[in-house]
Amino acid sequence: MRKIRTAPAEVWSEYEHLKTYNNHIELYETVKQNENFFIGKQWEGVNAPDLDKPVVNILKRVVAYFLSNIVSDDVSARMTVGNDDDLVGTTITQTISQVIENTKMKAKNRDMLRNSAVDGDGCFYINFDPEAGQQADENRVGGDIDIELIDNTNILFGNPQVCDVQKQPYIIISMRKMLDDVKDEAEGNGLPTDAITPDNTDAQILGSDYEDTNKITVLLKLWKQNGTIHAVKTTQGATIKEDTDLGLKLYPVAWMPWEKVKNSYHGQAAITGLIPNQIFINKLFAMGMEHVKKTAFPKVVFNQSLLPDGWNNRVGEAIPVQGDPNVAVMSATHVPDMSNQVMMMLDKVIDYTRDTMGASDAALGNIRPDNTSAIIAVQKASAMPLELQRMSFYQFVEDVVRILIDVMRVNFGVRQIVVDDENGNKSLVDFDFANIGNLELQLNVDVGASTYWSELMNVQTADNLYTKGIIPDPITYLEIMPDGYVPKKQKLISKWEQSQMQQEMLAQMQAEQQIGGMPDAALPQMPNGA
Repeated sequence: MRKIRTAPAEVWSEYEHLKTYNNHIELYETVKQNENFFIGKQWEGVNAPDLDKPVVNILKRVVAYFLSNIVSDDVSARMTVGNDDDLVGTTITQTISQVIENTKMKAKNRDMLRNSAVDGDGCFYINFDPEAGQQADENRVGGDIDIELIDNTNILFGNPQVCDVQKQPYIIISMRKMLDDVKDEAEGNGLPTDAITPDNTDAQILGSDYEDTNKITVLLKLWKQNGTIHAVKTTQGATIKEDTDLGLKLYPVAWMPWEKVKNSYHGQAAITGLIPNQIFINKLFAMGMEHVKKTAFPKVVFNQSLLPDGWNNRVGEAIPVQGDPNVAVMSATHVPDMSNQVMMMLDKVIDYTRDTMGASDAALGNIRPDNTSAIIAVQKASAMPLELQRMSFYQFVEDVVRILIDVMRVNFGVRQIVVDDENGNKSLVDFDFANIGNLELQLNVDVGASTYWSELMNVQTADNLYTKGIIPDPITYLEIMPDGYVPKKQKLISKWEQSQMQQEMLAQMQAEQQIGGMPDAALPQMPNGA
């Protein structure tokens, strides 16, 4: 059995060893450069004080187009249970929606995608905070789920050649925290704090030589042992939280590389390979500006021996000349204009760079809408390369949802939830989230904008079937209608069922009265001899 290292020095040694892989692939330098170019700091390290440094940032606009295209549709998750238990499926779906709202996951999705496109990878760490949230009953389990956005430079996989999170032998997450907060956490766990001292070991990752004397690097190590996730939290020389069985079956980490790189858990960012193009564009633009500054206006060349007092540009003022004034004393020089090929090359590089990134003028809205249908077709075609990232994003959200369900199963306990009763009224019932573990293999998670469109298709199909008489009664029609489209649907069903029962009882009473009130001649006659 593989030995799990949990001592502070051992965890720190593993951390330093895994950082050598990131240094080998130049991760930290690449991320720093990509971040600078994305925000517009594209002349870092250039020693040219007399040169104007224009920034024609085409990378940022293209990345913004990518992000808006991927997250333009509202992503939702819908859970169904294999045994058709609507209450359990609805409960999990409503709870997941509430967690997504409380954690601001939709806003964090945009930041995660931005990190993935610019840095190469996006990451969520899902944590359960027992101090968050409030419960009316002190005997109930408190706490709530928190989602943290982790930079790809602060998470290290035990096997860097494997991208699958759940197949990792262990995962280390690096965090910079305030010194006092770390000491308080260690004291709360009953551990000594003498060895907890500030450090500046992550200056390379932070991209600054500034020494912060009030922060410390904390390492969170996660690993699988006997089918569950264990965790230990350490610094370079002290333990903050000892080996703890989290009870989870899945690593609470969701990972999305922008473009997968073979035999590496780090992905390729959308802008990494195009930074040389951006540098060339800025340089050419800067040299063009310099040429215009120096040659746009003609220069005067004069004979200094004839004009000892120098040249004077004042309007209407006489200029003293020594000698014959008819002798040429000055002339205006004209420098050849800058070649048109410069601007043509600049435009070509910009166009080709955007096109190779998958963002054409039509996609960015840079053309006149003379032919609307053609523009829409071009925009749809240009968005097709992003389908790979869109599918990766949907898979990322599905992974997050499954982790949320796993965290709820372990930590939520028995909680009160709001459900609709038979009469359509909302009521509070106790739900034991630990029972989710028995349904885990039968749980289906549907993620994506298609979930919303599939609901609309269900509504339209139900309308057509009811109109054509294939659905015979309103109860069946309302039962197959997706939740949220018919207000108080359950109450309508209950009232319709009561109305049906009353009509059936009335019809039965009328039938009995008709039979009881028939004349003798109308009653069936018994045969003779019977």
